[in-house]
Amino acid sequence: MNQQQPPKPHQPLVTHIFTADPSAHVYEGKIYIYPSHDLDHDEPSNDNGDQYKMEDYHVLSMDNFDSPVVDHGEALHLRDIPWASKQLWAPDAAYKNNTYYLFFPARDHDGIFRLGVATSESPAGPFTPQPNYMEGSFSIDPAVLVDDDNKSYIYFGGLWGGQLEKWQTGSFLPDAEGPAPDQPALGPQVALLSDDMLSFQGKPAEISIVDEDGNPILAGDEDRRYFEGPWMHKYNGYYYLSYSTGTTHKLVYAIGKNPMGPFTFKGEILSPVIGWTTHHSIVKVEDKWYLFYHDSSLSEGVNHKRCVKYSELKYNEDGTIQKINPYPDAE
Repeated sequence: MNQQQPPKPHQPLVTHIFTADPSAHVYEGKIYIYPSHDLDHDEPSNDNGDQYKMEDYHVLSMDNFDSPVVDHGEALHLRDIPWASKQLWAPDAAYKNNTYYLFFPARDHDGIFRLGVATSESPAGPFTPQPNYMEGSFSIDPAVLVDDDNKSYIYFGGLWGGQLEKWQTGSFLPDAEGPAPDQPALGPQVALLSDDMLSFQGKPAEISIVDEDGNPILAGDEDRRYFEGPWMHKYNGYYYLSYSTGTTHKLVYAIGKNPMGPFTFKGEILSPVIGWTTHHSIVKVEDKWYLFYHDSSLSEGVNHKRCVKYSELKYNEDGTIQKINPYPDAE
């Protein structure tokens, strides 16, 4: 177990390991963060994401924002997951049935990304994985919402290395490409989870993201179209779907009245950070809201050596989110 000093906004939560893709939750009165764990290597990068070689997960926690950050050590490792071959990318956690669930993507033994789930009696782990991946699952970046009516939804999907465009027919086509720039962009997938949280209820469905006039966001609209990293939270009766635009390196959001969509695009949450990827979560802690995100500042810009940070997130009276500058000290 490793302890780091209390974090300051826009500064790395931990510096002893590289972390990314933080999914933050409040459990048992503490803040728990479930990041991916970047390996410290110097191999080249490519669009397939081969540089992101993550092999395990560490769980971080803190009592509050004035307390030290605790690294609870290895919570799950690739070697313990029978169906997985490599790349434990961005995870999420959920609590239901007096059980903590860790949802994660990995490549199966055919090189196809699937989603897995592991369980624990403690929010800090360790987590015990199910022997097989979730049937019907594909792509990356699972995020789970346990709604107020106790129904649970899983959101997922990422382009390029995340293989989302390979599944447009319902089957994996290794050479498939995404839609033309003037066609509707691919949305993230959503599925209702079974009561035991271990499987999908029915087939996943694509989420529709539209503009203020109800027209689909187009694949060529890289400032607004979905790329990866979905997150779902609720505020004042609305569902907020936030995600990364990938190539334009923004975190943006859309809102709707139904957890399965459609969602109307509203705007930007976080300006581009140092490094190529951007990935986040949004959580309420007591009476304030916070954005957890990552950048590559700890490694001075190496895309696959990232660090997790946080910032307070504020809403306007109309429910829109105030855009955050990740580097306020540079202003």
